Amino acid sequence: MKKEDIVPGDFYRILFGETPVIFLVEVLLRTLIIYVALLVVVRIMGKRMGGQLTIAELAVMITLGAIVSPGMQMPQTGLLLCMLILICALIFQRGTNWLEFRSQRFEDISQGTITTLVKDGVLQLKEMQQTKISRQQLFAALRSSGVYNLGEVERVYLEACGRFSIYRKNTAGAGLLLFPPDDTEINLFQQKVADGQLVCANCGATPDHQNKDERCPVCGADQWGEASISTILENKQPVS
Repeated sequence: MKKEDIVPGDFYRILFGETPVIFLVEVLLRTLIIYVALLVVVRIMGKRMGGQLTIAELAVMITLGAIVSPGMQMPQTGLLLCMLILICALIFQRGTNWLEFRSQRFEDISQGTITTLVKDGVLQLKEMQQTKISRQQLFAALRSSGVYNLGEVERVYLEACGRFSIYRKNTAGAGLLLFPPDDTEINLFQQKVADGQLVCANCGATPDHQNKDERCPVCGADQWGEASISTILENKQPVS
């Protein structure tokens, strides 16, 4: 379109562009055909495409969006071309799944591996830095699963698909409180102060020999607080 063709107030161009009005009917038909084809292809790709997506599946979904758009909106683009590209995307996705099934190494490369974010109530700061998971993201996931103290946690895994798997301890231990520090009322909920026990405010470690003037033996931080213990703890089970 040339610059002189743009006229303010040209509502026909604004609403219909350069195509005739009858093309709207064709767009409806094109969209219906592409939509049905897309449903069939995604259904063949498997149930995972409707759930939590892996990296490879997310890439396929973005590709599908780019494939179907021209066929629905551009009159000079034929539908057979879109169908062919959809079939190629299907072959690629199914082929990737087959390779992941055949090779553990390829699966680790394409999907990623499980990362341990919390171990025995202590934050694994190096792993959190590598996976770009902040404390607030992790604490929010723990609180939403009914965990309010790191002393309750035996393991937190970041699965390859990006979800948190949280496992509790069998018995309560002293740990870092996960409530916001300025919320004094909620801090008392099912929690009690562990007498004489300090906790590292950076990683949640509770070393046996403690001194506020010393640095944490786990992470090297010098920020200490009073450890707390949960008064109610369910049996160990996955909660997420």
